[in-house]
Amino acid sequence: MNKITCTVIMVALLAALVGCSVHEPISIEPGPVPEAFLEEKKRSVVKQIGGRWWEQFEDKVLNNLMDEVLINNLDLEQAYARLDQFEAVYLTVDSQRKPFLNLGGTASRDKQFTAIGSTTGNTYRLSVNAGYEVDLWQKLKNQSKAAWFDTLSTRENIKTIYISLSAQLADLYFIAVEQRAQLQLLDAIIASYKDTVERIEFRYQLGQSGALEIYQARQELAVAWQRRPIFERTLARTEHAIAFLLGRLPEDSIAGSLTTLPDVGTIFSAGLPADLLQKRPDIEAAFMQVKAQDARLAAAIADRFPALSLTGAYGVSWLDFGSMTSGTFWNLLASAGQPMYDGGRRKAEEERNRAALREVVANYRQTVLKAFQEVEDGLSDNRTTEERLSLLKEQDSVSNANVRVARDGYSYGINDYLPVLIAERQYFDVQIQVLSAHRQLVSDRISLVRALGGDWMEEFVPQNEVEEFAVELE
Repeated sequence: MNKITCTVIMVALLAALVGCSVHEPISIEPGPVPEAFLEEKKRSVVKQIGGRWWEQFEDKVLNNLMDEVLINNLDLEQAYARLDQFEAVYLTVDSQRKPFLNLGGTASRDKQFTAIGSTTGNTYRLSVNAGYEVDLWQKLKNQSKAAWFDTLSTRENIKTIYISLSAQLADLYFIAVEQRAQLQLLDAIIASYKDTVERIEFRYQLGQSGALEIYQARQELAVAWQRRPIFERTLARTEHAIAFLLGRLPEDSIAGSLTTLPDVGTIFSAGLPADLLQKRPDIEAAFMQVKAQDARLAAAIADRFPALSLTGAYGVSWLDFGSMTSGTFWNLLASAGQPMYDGGRRKAEEERNRAALREVVANYRQTVLKAFQEVEDGLSDNRTTEERLSLLKEQDSVSNANVRVARDGYSYGINDYLPVLIAERQYFDVQIQVLSAHRQLVSDRISLVRALGGDWMEEFVPQNEVEEFAVELE
């Protein structure tokens, strides 16, 4: 067998080996998916919601704040910086799959001794050096895949941040609206108690009321006054939190001056459970982490197999030892290596990656379960809060009637002031609870939107030119 035949056979073998995989990619399923959400089976009237969901509140102040937070939020800025880092890591890792080419040069001065004396001269070399690692077992490709899937996971995490920010801002905004409404209601309650105190004091001067009734009325007025700082505190902290989300220093009235909560209407549809897997970016991010770790495991396995590298150089040299001579030179080198003994390092690294793969698979399945739990929680919260708000409104109507009867009875001398005191306290308390429950229903709607995910974030996370380099990895 001549040298040419041997060379052809070796090239053919290398061609057959290049791209061979030593690891079968993992295939995972999210687990059983129900045909419908439990809570949706209990409803008959639903509507669909999607896109920029906050615009359905038809609130220009909220819309402007949302536009600002989705641009200026510092969590987003950090997330995009992390994405840039992962993209740079991917390009760095992927560059190892390509040949390298270097331009090198040397200059030296030597003195040589011969039988007839010594000579001193200069030597100059200029060469182009190239090298390439043959990816026999797809180690390099899998390392690139792992880096790229890490990048994709980071992109999905950014989408999750968009969903979280929109929900946080909307929730804080309507908490601020509720606190202003509570303060407005409390001021009306305080005015009512002041009027009651004045009327009782007048009746006392006429001898128609006792001192105890005056003190009871004044006590209720004091109780109403002490509630005001609580609402003021919550309002201030809420506005500070909104400013933080916007990347601003704390400001007064940053969320406007609205005191009316929106009518949220009927509950909207959560859609099909199977759709949730595509609408939740955190699920996709967890899945990308599985694929990334699976690729890292494949690379760790391939690292235990032989490696082949090709290097070569071509250049020109000049020798000046009294007379100038020049010439070209080249060299080719193929080197192969098979790990024999490394103290168990490569084996341990493979086992570490296997364990890490089990971890991210469990995290993926847990993320799916958590998503379904959050949707079911959101649906049940909406249902129960709707029921509570309806009952509170009925209680409000009854309490209002009770106040009128108690006040009329007191005016005509049928009863003393205590029934009025009890009736007013219950009536004012239920009004405060109605406001609180109304805002809670708005928050429950927002939480459900957050749990359902969506695709409106796509317009904020544009495709990057780096992606065109990763097409071959899929």
